[in-house]
Amino acid sequence: MSSGLQHIAFIMDGNRRWAKQRGLPVAQGHKKGAETLVEIAKAAKEAGVKYMTVYAFSTENWQRSESEVAQLMDLLRQYLDSGFKELQENDARILFIGERYMLAADIVAKMEKIERETANNKSVTLCVALSYGGRQEIVAAAKRLAEKAQKGEIAPKDIDCKLFEQYLYTAGIPDPDLMVRTGGEKRVSNYLPRQLSYSEFYFSDTLWPDFKKEEFMQIKEEFSKRERRYGKS
Repeated sequence: MSSGLQHIAFIMDGNRRWAKQRGLPVAQGHKKGAETLVEIAKAAKEAGVKYMTVYAFSTENWQRSESEVAQLMDLLRQYLDSGFKELQENDARILFIGERYMLAADIVAKMEKIERETANNKSVTLCVALSYGGRQEIVAAAKRLAEKAQKGEIAPKDIDCKLFEQYLYTAGIPDPDLMVRTGGEKRVSNYLPRQLSYSEFYFSDTLWPDFKKEEFMQIKEEFSKRERRYGKS
């Protein structure tokens, strides 16, 4: 049987399709999706999950239309100003991972402010992947290790999996036990490739804005019945 669910990762897919099905602007789908994120983070905390990582905006998403990206960035600004307050008040620590240099300076400043304000919260850690790409994360970690080796601060022979993990954006956070993707697609889309090596996967047909606490609890129950062998048998 599976051990307890400590860390769950989400690919929050379906915002655009949800809006189009209702004849609404795409921005409305993203807004509803952001509201769902807060509700599911609260549900995770209530269920005793200690870590929740969500794929909010990938490095590939920068290739979307300028108008959609601009709308997403404006929505992000709004939620960084007020959308996470309920989670902050519920003792959630909030972290952001990704290529920050690709984001506007004011957005990065807001992210850093939230991280400082929630640094001592302990009930649940919400890790938001913004401007994130898994391959880019691995390359960035390799570069940092190479620079340290070049300076003589570490020896190449000392580089192993444990040391490498310390240079990932998720350093100090346990790997996800379970990855859930909503929206019906069955791929990981450059999301946490190193961290998901031994994670269980669950694919839901529900579009993210329609994802509810009840389905979250059903998935948690289904996970508890899985046997995780980590390649040992």
